[in-house]
Order: sequence, then C-alpha cells, then structure tokens
Amino acid sequence: MVVTENDKEKILLFEQHEHAKACGDFAEAWRDEYFIEKKKRDEVVYAIVEHDNGWIELDEKPSLNKKTQMPYSFINYPLKPKLKAYTNGINRVEDIDNYAALLCSLHFSSFFEGYTNGRGEGFLKQERRRQQRLMEKLNINKKDRALQFHYELLQFCDNLSLYLCMNTPGVAKKNEVNWFRSGFSQKFAFNQYQTISAHWLDEATVALSDFPFKNEVTVSINYKAIKKNHLINLPIEYEQLPVHQRTVSIVKG
Repeated sequence: MVVTENDKEKILLFEQHEHAKACGDFAEAWRDEYFIEKKKRDEVVYAIVEHDNGWIELDEKPSLNKKTQMPYSFINYPLKPKLKAYTNGINRVEDIDNYAALLCSLHFSSFFEGYTNGRGEGFLKQERRRQQRLMEKLNINKKDRALQFHYELLQFCDNLSLYLCMNTPGVAKKNEVNWFRSGFSQKFAFNQYQTISAHWLDEATVALSDFPFKNEVTVSINYKAIKKNHLINLPIEYEQLPVHQRTVSIVKG
C-alpha cells in the first residue's frame, strides 16, 4: 500500500497493484526508437504491470501500525510477510514468463543489495539463485545491454508512478517527497544519461525535463480515502470505502 496524508483528517491509500497499472501505461508509451530490443517489449511490459502483484492479498486487508497509528505502507510493512509477498509475486510472473520474472527478481533483490545487518539476506540469496537459473535458461548474463535497459525502465516507471501517488498534486518542487526532489536515479541513452526530473505544473499535470514517451501520457490511479478517526477498524472500513481516481497527464517539460 502507498500511504499518504491528504490533510489533517484523511489518509489516502493506493494499492500497489493499482499503481503498477500506471507503470505499465508508461512502459507502453515509451518511444519505439528509445526501446532496446523491441522483440522483448511484451515481456517487459508484462513484468512492469505485474511486478507488484504479490501485494494484492495484503492490500485487500490493510493493517494498522500501532506505534504510528497509521496504516502500514510498502515502506514499513513487517519484513517477513513483505518478503513472502515479493516471492509469491515473482513466482506468479515466472509461471507465465521467465524473462519478466528475471526483471522482477532483479527489481526486488535490489532493495537488499549492500545490507550487512541480515535483513532480507535469505531473500537475496534465494533471488540470486533464481536469477542465475533464469539467465542460464535464457542464455543471457547480468551485463546484457538490453537486460540493463529493461531493468532501469521497470524502476523508472515504478518511481514515476510513485511520484504521482506520494506527492500532493500541484505541490511545489521544494515540498515534494524527498525521494524524487533531485530527479530519478535511472539513466538512459536517449538523453545522454542525464538525470530526468519531474515537477507539477498544476494538480493534474506533471512535466518531465526529458520526455521519453511517444505522446502525452494520461494515467488514472485508483485509491481510497479514510478518515483518521476511522482507522481503528481499518480492514472493515477499507472494504466499504468508495474508490476514487487520481488522473494525471505527463507532458514535456
């Protein structure tokens, strides 16, 4: 779940799989001439759309963090069930497509690269074994140029969609979520590997400093809003809440 505070009274909840659908829209809109190894495009888009499907069951029944009195988000969700969700999601993708599963595995294992405190160590070992097995089956290696591009594309689409969910629409650049204030970390050949940054033009429009899409892209992301004084019964209340949409157009900066 992507959790944001709308105001002093309400919390906005974006299910991970809903945010991933917008990621897929971005991948579909990527300019053909910027897409490396176009024959894999369907597999890459599938990976991007489905990369968060392991969260579906958890997000259907969100839970309350008793310490913060806020719903658990994807950031602070308890590690054991989160890692199980990651594993289940990658398994589901692998049942359909090996290359898409490789991309998803690389994406989730990147969260734990460099850890020295044991958090996620077992998951990382598990996914490195999976990656080796899949790369042998696909006859590619981790330094493959196309694989690197597809991996960066997944992460960029993921971050751009999170940017839309986590920020208040229309927010000034200086007040954005600090994850994205300095731009996105993914780099691409089409703009000579320069940092791509985003900023809100108004409450329904975001501009990119470098534009990789065929045309202006408009996405709608479903979410629910819950009053803070209703959080005590979060799982029951959540099921009954109406669905809203955040609709945003991505344009040239």
